[in-house]
Amino acid sequence: MLPLTGYAERLSVRPGQTLRFHVANATGQAVQARVVRVLCADPNPAIGGVQFEPVPVPVRGLAAAGPQSVPSGSYGVLGDEQLLAPCNDTHSLTLTLWALPTLALSRQQVLVSWLDEAGRGLQLSMQADQRVRVELGTAGGGVWVSSARPLALQSWAFIQIQVSAEDQSLQLSIAGQEPVSCGLPGPAQLVPQGRLISLASASDQAAIDTFNGRLEGLSLWADPKQTDATCLATWDFSQQMHTQAVIDTSLRAQHGRLINTPTRAVRGVRWNGSEHCFRHAPQHYGAIHFHDDDLDDCRWPATHEITIPSDLRSDAYALLLDAGSAQENIPFFVVPHCGQARARVAVLVSTFTYTIYGNHARPEWIHDERWRQAHIEQTQAWKAYPYNPGEHRDYGLSTYNVHTDGSGIGLVSWRRPMLNLRAGYFTYPYPEIRGSGLRHYPADSHLLMWMAHQGHEVDLITDAELHAEGEALLAPYKVVVTGSHPEYHTAQMLDALQRYRDQGGRLVYLGGNGFYWRVALDASREGLIEVRRAEGGIRAWAAEPGEYYHQLDGQYGGLWRRNARPPQQLVGVGFSAQGNFVGSHYRIHEAARSNPKVSWILEGVQAQNVGGEGFSGHGAAGFELDRVDVRLGSPANAVVIATSENHPPEAPWVLVPEEQLTHITTLPGESHQALIRADMTYFDLPGGGEVFSVGSITFCGSLPVNGFDNDISRILDNVIRRFSR
Repeated sequence: MLPLTGYAERLSVRPGQTLRFHVANATGQAVQARVVRVLCADPNPAIGGVQFEPVPVPVRGLAAAGPQSVPSGSYGVLGDEQLLAPCNDTHSLTLTLWALPTLALSRQQVLVSWLDEAGRGLQLSMQADQRVRVELGTAGGGVWVSSARPLALQSWAFIQIQVSAEDQSLQLSIAGQEPVSCGLPGPAQLVPQGRLISLASASDQAAIDTFNGRLEGLSLWADPKQTDATCLATWDFSQQMHTQAVIDTSLRAQHGRLINTPTRAVRGVRWNGSEHCFRHAPQHYGAIHFHDDDLDDCRWPATHEITIPSDLRSDAYALLLDAGSAQENIPFFVVPHCGQARARVAVLVSTFTYTIYGNHARPEWIHDERWRQAHIEQTQAWKAYPYNPGEHRDYGLSTYNVHTDGSGIGLVSWRRPMLNLRAGYFTYPYPEIRGSGLRHYPADSHLLMWMAHQGHEVDLITDAELHAEGEALLAPYKVVVTGSHPEYHTAQMLDALQRYRDQGGRLVYLGGNGFYWRVALDASREGLIEVRRAEGGIRAWAAEPGEYYHQLDGQYGGLWRRNARPPQQLVGVGFSAQGNFVGSHYRIHEAARSNPKVSWILEGVQAQNVGGEGFSGHGAAGFELDRVDVRLGSPANAVVIATSENHPPEAPWVLVPEEQLTHITTLPGESHQALIRADMTYFDLPGGGEVFSVGSITFCGSLPVNGFDNDISRILDNVIRRFSR
């Protein structure tokens, strides 16, 4: 755990609204908090390092910030205190459950429990040797039985427990194994004191000895004969999968709730491949996948709050914290009053993408000692943000990582510290002083610095407002500009951007690998985002067959390209190739200089090659590249102004999987090498809308070169000034 850290309840806030912060402080020193405007989030000394400007916004203390733990691990709490009351009379019980374990650990993993501190109740668990154990409280003392053989990982097992007052016995049966049983020294004490039934945890109050794996079909009867009259509950996990509810279909309606959002809409014991959408055959998806590292909210108390003044400009801000020698910054964005644009230009901040990547523990940090050591040394030399998710994995990882059981992380929240969403954080170490190695939030500060330097007044808007308010949010602006990597979007966001563009708006896409993945949001809880990495795409993990539909909205996940909305349809270019974090230049097409449709973009640009330097990847065209493809929806009137070339061979460069058929053939029919390029592109639309796209993640890193006096800066300045007239 970090000595001092925290998170904001939201990533964006409007004037007049109150924003609360949740701070954990293990230093033993008092916390000092102040608000600053973030002028530069890049720690590189060559650019001036991280720069803040004090802002006179009072910070109110709500509670003393003390040490906090992270309540990782998902589990369920079922029914009420009267659920087991009939067992007071019968002293009998039957329990049935399907279980599929996914991880062996050196501790027990609890499947179901209602065992209280006095030893009353029952607990079903998988032990370190993967054998199933049942513990039962009786009037004569606790008893237990254990299965003869261990459970197999990744295989379904049907488990039945019978407590019989008539036979004075406890029996454990697992399909495919001989039943095991023991006698009872006294009547079974099945009703605990003040204890609810917990699913996948040894406690109904916290995630303790949590289970890693899938559970399905838990049912209870107060009788070994399993009659309708003695049915206590039958929980159907296939119902209301978009919620945290666990539905009991018995007449007693002993419903439950889930904590920390385990994964639903996953294959259950009945799945046979005949249906791939859980909405069409919910009985095939009656499982819940629990993980001991699930986390949807740190649930820390609010310690500080601010109220945004009505006249505070829209910009990037942070809460700065100091406690002794410990420091922390918690970024947030101030967006304009609803419907009250203050500028002609809006910068769309990719907060959903920031969250999806939140706490990305990079494989290089984990597996490459030289890379990790270089990162540590550069951090110290630059006095950069000192903490890395690869080292501090306490706050939940990103959707580019996997759970402890190896399954992909598909659900994340911004209600937790995200160490890579910090001013001063850098991703890639470089021995050269020139390259900053930035991604996402710090990288996007290059664009905001450039806007300020060039004198362009801008409003910031974020993904959250775009999703909720749609085109109405964009309509007041002449120009909407993206950052370096607007990758993750909902259907509502794409609809709004397309309508804005089609009705005369000007859209400037300054990134690469944009508009790529579809995500879903929780309709009832702000900040929770889901991605299913289905079928195609550059992926850190692959969703299991049959699990391509979001649990939160029931829609098919994966690439927007597979949802009939390739990025080329919106911005003219789409993801084509990926390499290491290195960049190259663009070569301007001579025909563009004489084409009146685009020649104005090149005013003041004499060189043929532009963008050969940069603070991201050492060049304007690098890391992830987008290109024109009419087949995928690039408009026929799109003009390619410049194309990247001479990409460093040491990258190495690969095509995105969806473009590759075999090792020698591609879907477009061009060579692999020809598809490794970024196309700087312009097109206009019948409604008066215009689009300018650069097709590269590292483009914005070239804007500050030579004090913002460079050809990439001139090109973008020409576009913004023309578009914002």
